[in-house]
Amino acid sequence: MWQPFVKLFSEIWCLKYNSKVIEDPISRRTMRVKAISMVVLMITFSLAGCFGNDEVMEEPVIEVVENPRIFVTDKTGNATDIPPLNMTFQFSDVGETGKEPSIGITSSGCIFFIAMEKVMRSCDAGEAWVETQDPVQCSPTTSDPYGWVDPITDRIFNVQMIGLETSWICWSDDDGESWLGNPHDSGTTPINDHIKLASGPWTSSGYGLVGQITGSTIYETAVYYCYNKLAGIFCFTSFDGGATFEAGGQIIGLATTNGGLHGAISTAPDGTVYVTPRVATPTVIVSKDNGFNWFERSMGEDVGTPNPRKNSEVSTDTSSNAYHVWTGADEGVYMSRSTDSGETWEQESIRISPSQVISTVFPQTDAGDPGRIAITYLGSENSELMGQPDIDGNAWNGNAHYAPNNATYHLYITYSLNALDENPIFHTQRVTDDPVQVGSICLNSGDCRDIGGSNRNLLDFNDLHIDNQGRVYVAFADGCTGNCATGNNSTAADSRDGRGSVYYLASGPSLLEAFDQMAPLLATASNTEPHKPCQVDVCRNGENRDEESSEPEN
Repeated sequence: MWQPFVKLFSEIWCLKYNSKVIEDPISRRTMRVKAISMVVLMITFSLAGCFGNDEVMEEPVIEVVENPRIFVTDKTGNATDIPPLNMTFQFSDVGETGKEPSIGITSSGCIFFIAMEKVMRSCDAGEAWVETQDPVQCSPTTSDPYGWVDPITDRIFNVQMIGLETSWICWSDDDGESWLGNPHDSGTTPINDHIKLASGPWTSSGYGLVGQITGSTIYETAVYYCYNKLAGIFCFTSFDGGATFEAGGQIIGLATTNGGLHGAISTAPDGTVYVTPRVATPTVIVSKDNGFNWFERSMGEDVGTPNPRKNSEVSTDTSSNAYHVWTGADEGVYMSRSTDSGETWEQESIRISPSQVISTVFPQTDAGDPGRIAITYLGSENSELMGQPDIDGNAWNGNAHYAPNNATYHLYITYSLNALDENPIFHTQRVTDDPVQVGSICLNSGDCRDIGGSNRNLLDFNDLHIDNQGRVYVAFADGCTGNCATGNNSTAADSRDGRGSVYYLASGPSLLEAFDQMAPLLATASNTEPHKPCQVDVCRNGENRDEESSEPEN
């Protein structure tokens, strides 16, 4: 009669609970999943009516402590039960002003960070940065910077706007060791602004017919240069690698509102070119003949855009599928896809940012193999401030331009490895420990505010690009440094810097399947062999590259 009770007591006596240690892929801190309540067991026995109570067993209550900096979401921005990708990101301080940064990586592994007048280079995975531009061949001043690294030829372009009338383009073919320059006349007034440059393959029609001839002898790829002049967007094509821009003019699909402002130029492996105008309805302007003809396509009417707004961006994968990302009217980051080189776009927008991120700005993107994309943006999770007075005393709706002075913005990086699926999954990490900005971010240069200094300290955009192994690099301007970053009560007035900063994928999945999981470039707990500093003349020949992959380079 007692055997069942003896067995039960034995099982209870042997009950145990364990703590599980989980590595935080961002901060490498650990967190424990603990049983926070004791198992309370009351067992009584009914023997000849002496005991009248029934057995009562209370299950343990388990509280799972989640990482608040990691999000795995579906196409609506809501959480899923899919495990997060194992990713870590490495930070690098460029050491110079980094407002409106551009980033590119040559096949040697050298990183180029271009902002304001400076071209900064690191050939040792961001451990050290040096200034490389030529003071004679490159512009000594700027009012609008941009940089581009041609992924096919490795040519580095440094583009600077001179006043509001012209621009100065210089380029290097030897990892910034020497430069050539072209003070380029981009026309007389009205204002030229928002200068952008990119390159891509020649096609078999339009300007591509000429490019196929000149590209075999002068320069392999088409180089594009775009700017706005209040009335609209102007784009030109160079047949000689950016030395001259004789073909082109005002393109169709003009952004007659917002002064023709536009985002970056994007090119696909099939030669399709994309330009994104700053308009109320998300729109792309497309050319399939190297800029000879243009057409426009709109999407995203279900989510719209905010006001004021910043530019959207297009990335393309190795099969020329296109991904258009922008900030919607509800301040989330959204995406539309095209699988026919920009001819048609889906009209049901996909949310990339988690629902917890209630304010976003500066979305940037790049892609690798089909469905493998990365997106970065600045975002805020201060949902408690929604509806509270903004900087104008109105109820805040999440627009960064009007954010309350105690709102905080961080840098987010999102990966998707199945972005072409019907139900894509997005893996997002908030990578910054301290805010990138405290308070509002001016999105309209005609309506900036002096809150202990101008809130236009971050200017207009950040940047994201991958290298030839599919490793992601993000360039951004950090507005909250020094005491702002370390203080517990930092204010908007403390957040007025624009420090050049970089995050890149240290370990995790490449956006190019051939390279699979990327190993750290620098020494970490799991990578005891330090990365060898890359000497430019050696790295250029591929003699000192990381031995993390035996796969051939793309």
